[in-house]
Amino acid sequence: MPRTSAGLLLYRRAPGLEVLIGHMGGPFWARKDDAAWSVPKGEYGPGEEPFAVALREFAEELGFPVPAEEFMPLGEVKQSGGKVLTVWAAEGDLDADAATSNTFLLEWPPRSGRVQEFPEIDRAAWITVEQARAKLVRGQ
Repeated sequence: MPRTSAGLLLYRRAPGLEVLIGHMGGPFWARKDDAAWSVPKGEYGPGEEPFAVALREFAEELGFPVPAEEFMPLGEVKQSGGKVLTVWAAEGDLDADAATSNTFLLEWPPRSGRVQEFPEIDRAAWITVEQARAKLVRGQ
C-alpha cells in the first residue's frame, strides 16, 4: 500500500498569477532553496478524507485556516519515493510573512542523542508559477 499525502495550493491574481508555497524546515533543508519548497501538505492513513487532511495540514503548516470557499481538484501525482500526493487549488490571499508552522522533533546532529524541535515550514512566500517550477521539490 503506497503512502498517501494531501495538500492545498493557494493562488492569487496579484498583477500576475502567484502561488503560496512553504520552505521545508529542519537542518537538511536549511541551506537549500531550489527544490526545497513544498505545497502545504501532509500524510494521511486509511479512513481519513484526503480533502479534510489538505485543509488541516494547510492550517497546521501556515498557522491560518484556508482563506477560500471554492476548491478545484488538481489530481494525483506519484512521487519518486512511491508516495501518492493529491492536491487541490483555491484562490485566496494571506500574509505569507506572518505564517507560523507546527513543529517536529529530530535527533540533531545525527546520533548525538540531542533532540531538537524544528518547524515543518520555516517560511512561506508568494511566487510566480514559473519561479515555483524551480523552487518546488521534485514530484510537485
